[in-house]
Amino acid sequence: MTTFLIGTDGAETSEALVPYARERIGPDDTAYAVNSLYGGDQTSDEEIAAGEAALEVLEEAIGAEPHQLVRGNSPQVDIIEFARDHDVDEIIIGIRKRSPTGKMLFGSTAQDLLLETDRPVVTIPLATPD
Repeated sequence: MTTFLIGTDGAETSEALVPYARERIGPDDTAYAVNSLYGGDQTSDEEIAAGEAALEVLEEAIGAEPHQLVRGNSPQVDIIEFARDHDVDEIIIGIRKRSPTGKMLFGSTAQDLLLETDRPVVTIPLATPD
């Protein structure tokens, strides 16, 4: 039995992760879907609703147990802590192609997660807007 954490930031990301998750996650495995929001003044009602919609996609498509985290942490901190707390074997996330300047100005949750976690991480390329 393997335990998976699927990190998502929106319904489109969730939909892009479903095909891999369907192939990889077996009936005896456990899957958690995680969406992380900072909370307080930094999170709108629309962002909370979008996070819930993203989790719903994974819950309905693969039976992932949904977790909306609003703890004042960055997404990579929430994912790392959740993975540790739930003894996750593999983390699945989506990545977007970004320019070096975009990475420098806006940071990269995926990059930070890859550098900070001690768990295997599968990255699924996401479509990028033209």
